[in-house]
Amino acid sequence: QVQLVESGGGLVQAGGSLRLSCAASGGTFSLHAMGWFRQAPGKEREFVARVTWTGGITLYADSVKGRFTISRDNAKNTVYLQMNSVKPEDTAIYYCAAARTSYWGDRVGDYGDWGHGTQVTVSS
Repeated sequence: QVQLVESGGGLVQAGGSLRLSCAASGGTFSLHAMGWFRQAPGKEREFVARVTWTGGITLYADSVKGRFTISRDNAKNTVYLQMNSVKPEDTAIYYCAAARTSYWGDRVGDYGDWGHGTQVTVSS
């Protein structure tokens, strides 16, 4: 019964930066990993990045490697997505997700709990 709340979205110019946050509460003791996904208008929800709670092992989509960084603060039960050098194609609603089972973590089906999302809009 984990609750996830995203924050930090907004309007940013191409080349700029944003940092998204996802605060987890409730049954966080059983979580294996946290992931970020995004969904643009008319597109399917796609994987962005993942980090495991215990080892801090990260995984990134090819489209964001070298630009985005995922991290977590175990004491605060919070995961972050640092978005640098953003592009107009990064415009989407960004969702935080939690996985209780050990999976690779790059698919929507790997996650059981989702936040409501935060809008990121990149202007050119």
